[in-house]
Amino acid sequence: MTSEIFSSASPLIALIIDYALDMVGAVLLLIAGWIVAGWVQKHTARMLGAVERVDATLLSFVTQLVRYSILILVMVAVLAQFGVQTTSIIAVLGAAGLAVGLALQGTLANIAAGVLLLFLRPFKIGEYIDAGGIAGTVREIGLFATEFESYDGIFVMVPNSQLASAAITNYSRLPTRRLDLVIGISYGDNMNQAMTVLNDLLINDGRILKEPAHQVLVKELADSSVNLNLRCWTNRQDYWSLLFDLTKQAKERLDEHGISIPFPQRDVHLFPAEAPAVKVDQSAASADYTDYAASVRRQTEREDSE
Repeated sequence: MTSEIFSSASPLIALIIDYALDMVGAVLLLIAGWIVAGWVQKHTARMLGAVERVDATLLSFVTQLVRYSILILVMVAVLAQFGVQTTSIIAVLGAAGLAVGLALQGTLANIAAGVLLLFLRPFKIGEYIDAGGIAGTVREIGLFATEFESYDGIFVMVPNSQLASAAITNYSRLPTRRLDLVIGISYGDNMNQAMTVLNDLLINDGRILKEPAHQVLVKELADSSVNLNLRCWTNRQDYWSLLFDLTKQAKERLDEHGISIPFPQRDVHLFPAEAPAVKVDQSAASADYTDYAASVRRQTEREDSE
């Protein structure tokens, strides 16, 4: 009886032992895969961190991608440990990935554009840009969208695909900027004197760079004024303060020297028009005269009869 029970249970025991060994192997494989994924992620982050052109957002994305790719391979190996056909799993994952890709092609385009922006780096966090009419300071570069803060403190989020296809003007990338300020003076004022006054204004401002040299040019003979162009170079962080100060100081200096800044005006000349000739209807005038003569004749005959 005992031998019969043992003989009937032996296949079950062998099966349990086999599956137990497979289970232990799967657990060990999972633990090893988890450790290896973390180790590779850490070393990938260290290597990419040593590259200056790799942005922090790209660093996080690449390291996470590497880690989860290794974990997916580990899961496939664990399933193969239990005798599951990995080829069918890969086929199902491929079909599912294709379906998801077609359904989320816009989102995937944003991810691809985000990675492209992070590699090419047309702008960085903290820089002020204008991309297709969207202007602001870059606050965060994400995988799907980029966050901006406009000059008046408004939060703006733009899809990465829109930024990748737009012409980007970066106002913060270069250390210096050229400033152009147009000042109009009256045609009756001394142009050379005005240019000397404005040139002295540029010489005495320490924020203006010596090279390239500043210039005061006659830009245009406009309808109401002679337009002078003040052109100089300054550091990027001094651009706006210098522009506002030069505008104010130019008006004050020109006023001190009696040079006027005319407002737009137009001279209108009126010429008297000749009075139109009056055309007399001769037939009407003749009829009126005949009636008047008949009336006078009747009055005369009445007086004679009396």
